[in-house]
Amino acid sequence: MTPASTATGGFAIGFRRGWSPWQRDLEPLVRWAHDNAFAAVDLGNDADVAGPEVIAAGGRIGSVDLPEWKGMISADPANRKAAVSKNTAYIERCAKFGALIHFAVMLPEDPGKEPGENFRFMVESFRELAPVMERVNAKLVIEGWPGPGALCCNPEGCRAFFDECPSPAMGVNYDPSHLIRMGIDPIRFLREFSGRVYHVHGKDTEIIPEAVYEFGCSLPPILAKDHGFGSTFWRYTIPGHGMTRWGEAFRILKDVGYSGLVCVELEDENFNGTEEGEKRGLLLSRDFLQGV
Repeated sequence: MTPASTATGGFAIGFRRGWSPWQRDLEPLVRWAHDNAFAAVDLGNDADVAGPEVIAAGGRIGSVDLPEWKGMISADPANRKAAVSKNTAYIERCAKFGALIHFAVMLPEDPGKEPGENFRFMVESFRELAPVMERVNAKLVIEGWPGPGALCCNPEGCRAFFDECPSPAMGVNYDPSHLIRMGIDPIRFLREFSGRVYHVHGKDTEIIPEAVYEFGCSLPPILAKDHGFGSTFWRYTIPGHGMTRWGEAFRILKDVGYSGLVCVELEDENFNGTEEGEKRGLLLSRDFLQGV
């Protein structure tokens, strides 16, 4: 079966392996992906073990998670050294599967520290890791999930990081959903950092105007409950159910010669929670992305 791809740019479509029971059994998951024209599956931090299973089942590996994130941004030099060593060994073990994309969120060990201090720890660690990735033709992709103390979530942080770590092995996982929830124009961000994009997440965000009026954007609600995979006024959605201008995003990526994947990351309260719902969400995402 010919793998599904986007109408603009012809980027192959995959998805990120989730945490629900049906996705834990890798062989049938890869078979389902293949039978439904998904080109690849993104893995977690067990790719050195799971990778052979994916390949044996006839699948393709998308991104893989670095096993150590917070230790790379630790105030303790020994912790940073150990994290670099652990990630180095993992990158080298995974190199036998080809030129892989390694995924990370820049979460510090101590989110209460001053961001500039954590930034310096991060730069020191990833400067050491960059030559390892260059040697095996791997890439790092940073996702800007704005978790506790997270760095490199906005243009300022990304710009500063690439100034300090200019290695071509350092890059971006373009996920417009996080930018939208922070109020950052995802298209403008992509125009600035398109040359650093080595992986794309097919995930979107809906901003709910009535909820913005009711709750604002800063205070927790008194009685209302947050949306699943969201807050009171925003929620993550499948592609096409949010605000991203996917056609324009793909045109920008095509113009800079992007040749990577677009992998659906399913986090949507309308689909997550059951095997049937999650499969339906993935298939609807695939169909939408094929049409833009």
